[in-house]
Amino acid sequence: MLLSSIYTFFLCFTNCFFLKVSYSASEFRLEGDYLLGGLFALHEIDRVTPVFTPEITECVWHNTSKSGYQMLQVMRFAVEEINNSTTLLPNVSLGYEIFDHCSNTRNFHSVLSFISKNGSVKPKEKLNNYQPKVIALTGPFGSPRAITVAPLITMDLIPMVNYGASSYVLSDKLLYPSYVRTIPSNKDLIKMIIHIIRWFGWNWVAFLSSQQDLDGLNLFNKYIRNTSICLAFQEGLSLNANYSQTLKKIDELNINVIVIFALPQYATKMIKSAIANNIQNKVWIASQHWAMNKQLTTEPGIGKIGTIIGITEKLLSFNEFVYKARGTTDVGHNDRAESEVQGKNKTCNQVCDYCSLLTAEEIINEDPTYSFAIYAAIYTIAHALHKVLQCDMNECHKNTMVKPYMLLGEIKKLDFLLSGRHIKYDDHFDPTISYAIVLWRTDVNPPQFEMVGSYEKHPEITFTMNNSLLLWHNNGSVPFSNCSFECEAGYSRKPEGFHSCCFSCEKCPPNTYVNFSRDPYTCFPCEENEWSDEGSTTCKTRSVVYPQFTEIPPIIVMFSAACLIILLIAVFWLFAYNYNTPVVKSAGGNMCLLMLTSLILSSISVFFFFGKPTSVFCLLRNGIFDFFFTVCISCLTVRSFQIVCVFKMAAQFPKVYSLWVKHNGQWLFVAFSSFIHLIFFVVWMTGDPVKAIADSWTFKDQIMLICEMGNSITFTIVLFINWFLGFLCLLFSYMGRDLPKNYNEAKSITFSLILYYLTWIAFFTASLTTKSKYIIIFNAVAQITSINGILFSYFIPKSYVIIFQPQKNTPAYFQTSIQNYTQTISRS
Repeated sequence: MLLSSIYTFFLCFTNCFFLKVSYSASEFRLEGDYLLGGLFALHEIDRVTPVFTPEITECVWHNTSKSGYQMLQVMRFAVEEINNSTTLLPNVSLGYEIFDHCSNTRNFHSVLSFISKNGSVKPKEKLNNYQPKVIALTGPFGSPRAITVAPLITMDLIPMVNYGASSYVLSDKLLYPSYVRTIPSNKDLIKMIIHIIRWFGWNWVAFLSSQQDLDGLNLFNKYIRNTSICLAFQEGLSLNANYSQTLKKIDELNINVIVIFALPQYATKMIKSAIANNIQNKVWIASQHWAMNKQLTTEPGIGKIGTIIGITEKLLSFNEFVYKARGTTDVGHNDRAESEVQGKNKTCNQVCDYCSLLTAEEIINEDPTYSFAIYAAIYTIAHALHKVLQCDMNECHKNTMVKPYMLLGEIKKLDFLLSGRHIKYDDHFDPTISYAIVLWRTDVNPPQFEMVGSYEKHPEITFTMNNSLLLWHNNGSVPFSNCSFECEAGYSRKPEGFHSCCFSCEKCPPNTYVNFSRDPYTCFPCEENEWSDEGSTTCKTRSVVYPQFTEIPPIIVMFSAACLIILLIAVFWLFAYNYNTPVVKSAGGNMCLLMLTSLILSSISVFFFFGKPTSVFCLLRNGIFDFFFTVCISCLTVRSFQIVCVFKMAAQFPKVYSLWVKHNGQWLFVAFSSFIHLIFFVVWMTGDPVKAIADSWTFKDQIMLICEMGNSITFTIVLFINWFLGFLCLLFSYMGRDLPKNYNEAKSITFSLILYYLTWIAFFTASLTTKSKYIIIFNAVAQITSINGILFSYFIPKSYVIIFQPQKNTPAYFQTSIQNYTQTISRS
């Protein structure tokens, strides 16, 4: 009832439509077996006029549109070509009825005419029984118009094969189930524009679109969200907008790339305004709505505004048809055309006063952007009808009852070539994508459109751009349109302001790097096994260093340790063999053998300093030496004390001396000091044990594998025990400096201990001031030196006496030394 009421409403308030046209010469109507509908804007409304009574817009009273008339001719050309074909729809003729669709909301009479049956609309009639006037239609031009009229067409599943409405909303088949289009949706067009912007490295752009079609602006904002592109300025244009103010804002923001995603009338006003405002050296990206606007290319001053790049589809050449329809003479003023202009039998909005006055050249020179889309729309309907009628190469089954929805089912399955272009539709009835990128050559006469790139999505996505063909206004180099200059290698971006494209540059500190493909705003830290200099883009792998068994210094140290062990074993055997001799007895006897055993075991620790350190190696290299060398120092200390005690304290403190001898004081002291040392050593190893660590902070390009000494307090106590025992030993040695020569070991002990102290002071000083893997070798050398100090100052002289001076290794010789010492003491 609603549609019937609308239909009656319009019928009552107009006296200029649904009247039969009595002649077949009209360009708006052609009889045929099957009728197609066409909606083309032969006139354009450039101003909004308020209305106070219900009325239908009569297009003839508004501005003319030559491009709309050219589109109409393309449909006529396609229908004539199909009717003349012997392979497509043989023995079937197509007819058409075309209306001038100049208004978005007040042109419904044409749509109602298409869906009517015998001059009326019956909304309650079943779909299967419903047969509207047309089996399909094409148009109207522009998304707002298509969205307005589409519900009336698609509710009956009449195929609405559109050539000029790209809004992605129309891809929703729940809202527009029978809407088909032969041009890509705005989604694909916007993606194409983004491809171009990214190709040339621009990121500071303006986007202008008409207020009636903000579809493109919304999609552009959506698709650049995760890219490096910043939308510096955006505005919805209207026909009465202040274009000069818009251009001034763009110029103030230093934007050099401007995308105009708008219908031709808006784009034309913007370009003319740019010329008038002396806007120069910009890059203008034209959407397919005006990418091939031939009138603008001849506009005076067009070459000064910069470079214009357009996006268009495959173009169609139908010049021969236009010349044939117009004739080769002055067809603009023939009698027949004049009679059509003045005919009173015309239906409302099927009147075009100026159309018959246009020459063939004027029609051909109009913007051909949508010519192939219209051509493909008519052929899409024809191929679908060919399938429904089950046509073969010779004839079609004309007795088949054709319903509009039957064509819709076949359109989804179509896959054919048309003038070299692959025509196929997806589930949303959107076509395969095939864009051409054209450069406006306004520097030649006449101006030309030169193809410089392409974008295809069938059979796979391919984007090509021939940079050599792009003659930029900027002396041939790609214009700069970025908020900030790109940072040099090794510099990260520091955001400035609201836009991510605006930034300053900061040099990345050492051991960090910047990776533009990952995140240009962050200096990423290198991994623990990597390093980098200041201002790096990558990290280098650190070399892992530690004293290896195959290196010369470790080999020398280990050889020295091996020789030392052999020498110690030889001395041990010598002393054991000569155990009952006075020299061995005076050196300590059993305690002397314990000292040699401790020194042999201490020497073994040297071999754990080399090779890749582990926690076990770290424990053994220090633990073995510290403990057994402490035992040796304890023995040396108690030995020094005992000699002093025998010669100086026994007479003065006989009871103390007797207790010392009776309870084996020397062994108790060694056991006690060793036990105390062992306790603190165990606490050191269990509380915070020595462990192998990777030193990655000392050298930027190296990782040193070292042993961490663990708890500093227990470590200090362990060292203190050693050093304290050494101090006691020195003290007792000094007290016994005047003892008999055979028993006077002050010099040898003093020398060995001073060497011990100096060696370890040098080692600790070097380890605090120098960091190198050779410090570890120095540690091993310090241990060998400490052992050698005792061996060569204490044991080697005695060994020499045993081997080379056996006469001095007798009881008589030692007794004589004691008597001489006693006489010396008594005289003093």
